Amino acid sequence: MRSLISLLIFATLAAILASLGFGLFHLSRGGADDSRKMARALTVRITMSLMLFALLMLAWYLGLISPHALRSGSAPPHP
Repeated sequence: MRSLISLLIFATLAAILASLGFGLFHLSRGGADDSRKMARALTVRITMSLMLFALLMLAWYLGLISPHALRSGSAPPHP
């Protein structure tokens, strides 16, 4: 189950990056039709980001993922 969650997280991150690339491509072309496509890419990216956040919260709530603290000796002391 953990590998499925990891796969979903990485797939969602890849989709977000692809949407970012599509938006950048249509931004650089700069036509009237391209502005609608760029807005659609922004909408998709926002939706995918919200879905990723919901997936992470659900997986944490169900105990499929858990946060971990830094080891005591790994972080440099605060000045």
